[in-house]
Amino acid sequence: MRHFSDPAQARHAPARELHNGDWTAFAESPARFAAMLDTLGPGEPARDFGLDPILAVHDPAYVAFLREAHRLWRAAGREGDAMGYVFPVVGRRALDLDRIDAKIGAFAMDASTPIAEHTWEAAYGGAQSALTALDAVLGGETAAFALCRPPGHHCGADYMGGYCYLNNAAIAARAAQARGVSRIAILDVDYHHGNGTQDIFYGDGEVLFASIHADPKTDYPFYWGHADERGAGAGEGATLNLPLPQGTDWSTYAPALDTALEAVRGHGADLLIVSYGADTFARDPISHFSLVREDYTAMGQRIAGLGLPTLVVMEGGYAVDALGANVAAFLGGWG
Repeated sequence: MRHFSDPAQARHAPARELHNGDWTAFAESPARFAAMLDTLGPGEPARDFGLDPILAVHDPAYVAFLREAHRLWRAAGREGDAMGYVFPVVGRRALDLDRIDAKIGAFAMDASTPIAEHTWEAAYGGAQSALTALDAVLGGETAAFALCRPPGHHCGADYMGGYCYLNNAAIAARAAQARGVSRIAILDVDYHHGNGTQDIFYGDGEVLFASIHADPKTDYPFYWGHADERGAGAGEGATLNLPLPQGTDWSTYAPALDTALEAVRGHGADLLIVSYGADTFARDPISHFSLVREDYTAMGQRIAGLGLPTLVVMEGGYAVDALGANVAAFLGGWG
């Protein structure tokens, strides 16, 4: 399978994060990007499609914030990475606030998504990787892989979170719609629910969002991804959440995958976008499923069996020593 990336994606390097109440080394590290390239090879360079496809998904004020946040942080005399600590959970509205601390809170859903010096360049490169891989699929490739890093599925139209800054899957989906693809399915198989992707398409009946993930009663992002979330308005019924318990292995995961694939078939999709996370791996340091490498090949084979043009977008996966091989096993499912 052809794969695409941008060297700038290696430059995003926050020093630490707040995880489960403790400050730890940042799990979404440049080593993830290197591990995948070491296994898959250098691939093909992403092309620059500009800001317009990003602005088709993300609010202009939010994009402007991402571009200037680290500079404003340093201009305020602060050290290290820009990090929020107060969030407007009630009465959230657009305000013209100058202080960087206020800006971060207004555009963030958590305190585990710091902005480092080169975060914008990396996130922009990841979005361009997704758009370049999409172009290959719409040009006739059966499937293509966007080696996106940082990931994207937790961020919404105007907020970041869960290591995510730009929603690569959503950007690709909107770009496909702009090119005339009317029925799209997004299948999210990351360990954590893709709350940002769901949020963006919750009222869009043309885009099916189906997610298999850890039960949010016990796992991040907690407040989204419950089975009763099914879409709203024109999107009613176009959201499918399949939460699973910690410890899930292939014997439990496979039936959920079959349910999701049947929903994709029922949607009549012309294009499939897969948000693939390898953090369902049994040895992932921050997740709690029990899939093994062979399961990823089986997963890929079942998804490929839909026979749809498919864009695979990289999301999470933090067992760095096994990450490249796990990604290769999944992509190998396409033969």
